[in-house]
Order: sequence, then structure tokens, then C-alpha cells
Amino acid sequence: MTLYEFEAVAARQVGAGMKLNGRTDIGAPIAFVFSSLSDFEAWERAALRRGADVHRTDKLRVPAPGMTWQARFAWRGRERQMQIRLTGISPMTGMDIAFDSPSVTGTMRIELVELSARRTRMLMHVDLKPRTLAARLFIQSMRLAKRRVQKRFDGRLAAIAQDIEQRFSGQPTL
Repeated sequence: MTLYEFEAVAARQVGAGMKLNGRTDIGAPIAFVFSSLSDFEAWERAALRRGADVHRTDKLRVPAPGMTWQARFAWRGRERQMQIRLTGISPMTGMDIAFDSPSVTGTMRIELVELSARRTRMLMHVDLKPRTLAARLFIQSMRLAKRRVQKRFDGRLAAIAQDIEQRFSGQPTL
């Protein structure tokens, strides 16, 4: 068996991926939260501020399935590339995003639930699947450190929620 065949078999094995799930409550109406999450130009600017090179590769004028982006960023000392595609969007309830790179593929689902007129729950589900042996080893190490990874994931969700709450209350955000 060649290394390429071994990598293909390893990537197909059951349990080779990793799933992250998180939820957070946001002190803003569901319409405001959805409009903040679907402001893709703001997300592009945020990625640019963090040093990523992101550009749209579609010609759609409004948020709709089929929107695509090409992203380049440095991570773990190497230049990475990723294609991101909006696969589904349901007004006021959420969106589905797929991402694809040479080493990892995955999906992200964001669901919104209205708790009250001024409170919204955001649920986020991320599913990662390796394509290469190196990615499989990396994801396996993430699975071993699941608590730490989940804590960082939850912290990032909380930061997004706080940013949306600050925008809703009219406070300046970063």
C-alpha cells in the first residue's frame, strides 16, 4: 500500500473527524443577530484585520446559497488556503457553511432560536474531516485535548455574542 492509498484509507475511517458544538445567549433580537451574522463584508474585514487574505469569488449581490470566498492565511507557521461556500441560509433561523482546503474539509451550521423579544440563542456546530495523514494526526491531537479546544471554541462564541450585543446597544466595537 502506497502512502497515498494509506492516507485515503485513514481519512475515510469512522471517527476520523472532529465535531464541536457550542451555544451562547445574545442580548439582542433575533433579526439583529441574523443581520449581524449575515453581514459577510464585515466578516471579510475582520479576517483582513487578522492578517488573512479573503476575497469573494462569486457575483451574487445579496446573501444567498452559492456565495463563495477564497481565503489565504498563515497558521502554525505555514501558508494555508481555504475555499468557503455558503450552502444554505434561512432568514432569522440560521445558515450552513462548507469549507474546503487541501488538508481539511468541513461544515459549520449556525442556528438561531428566539428566546424573547430581546434575547436570542445561537447554536454553532462545526464538523471537521481530515484529507491527509498529517491533518488526521492533527485532528486526533485536538480530540485528545477536547476540553481545551472546546473551551477556546466557547470563548470565541462568547466574544462574537459580546460583539453583537455591543453593536446592538450602540457601543463601539473592534
